[in-house]
Amino acid sequence: MPYKERDIEKQYYTIGEVAAQFDVAPSLIRFWETEFDDLKPRKSKKGNRLYSPQDIEIFRTIYHLVKERGYTIPGAREIMKQRGPQLKEKVDVIHSLEKVRNFLVSLRKELDAAGKQPNG
Repeated sequence: MPYKERDIEKQYYTIGEVAAQFDVAPSLIRFWETEFDDLKPRKSKKGNRLYSPQDIEIFRTIYHLVKERGYTIPGAREIMKQRGPQLKEKVDVIHSLEKVRNFLVSLRKELDAAGKQPNG
């Protein structure tokens, strides 16, 4: 899974936190804001970007299309325009399946490790 799961749901995240979740540079996030109208975080009084969980879901969809599926930015923009809610549902399902797969892989490793232990 290319991005890190959030432990506790917060109201807003900084650009650094979002960048760390997806293992991307903050400059990429700022660039995608200029390319995708849907990605519009709030700004603090100091001008710092504040990303809501909804903003992060939009970013996750963009990330999936561009980084994981290999779409160009114009191609991803067009798909998001055409498939809006259906696309978000698909990305959510993929994300859930990745979490299940990671859990099963870690469970198998634990079981394999437990099976190799001497029986005392």
